[in-house]
Amino acid sequence: MLIENEVPKSCLKCGKTIRGRVDKKFCDDYCRNVYNNHIKADSNHYVRNINHILRKNRRILESLLPENRQDIKVTRDKLIFMGFCFEYFTHMHSNRKGETHFFCYDYGFRRLDNDRYLIMRSSTSFRRRREIKKEKEGLKIDGNSSSSGWEP
Repeated sequence: MLIENEVPKSCLKCGKTIRGRVDKKFCDDYCRNVYNNHIKADSNHYVRNINHILRKNRRILESLLPENRQDIKVTRDKLIFMGFCFEYFTHMHSNRKGETHFFCYDYGFRRLDNDRYLIMRSSTSFRRRREIKKEKEGLKIDGNSSSSGWEP
């Protein structure tokens, strides 16, 4: 019901006359969702592209590192050939020696020299994979065992 002096409001997306609450901006959920998705599309696109690069980097690191190894050395050319982007990583960690490791989620890399990189799995990820393997084999897991290799 319209009050005599009130101008009918129209939907911000499709332009239909709106019925209902005074502060309503859209005629239905579809128009509201389309309108808001369109507004946020640019920022979502930027984040989506970065997440795509991070996931690709992680897949590359995972594919290079065998299940039974904690770390492996590879050449820079091999990483570049596979499409690895060195500028994108999720976090960094410096060890006691002052070496900085760059991580894409649970897989990391560190520059050794001009052409070689050390690819590693985080120690928590490595321990969890070992535990899962033992569970599958039906062996008892010792929660107090220490893993050999690099610790973040």
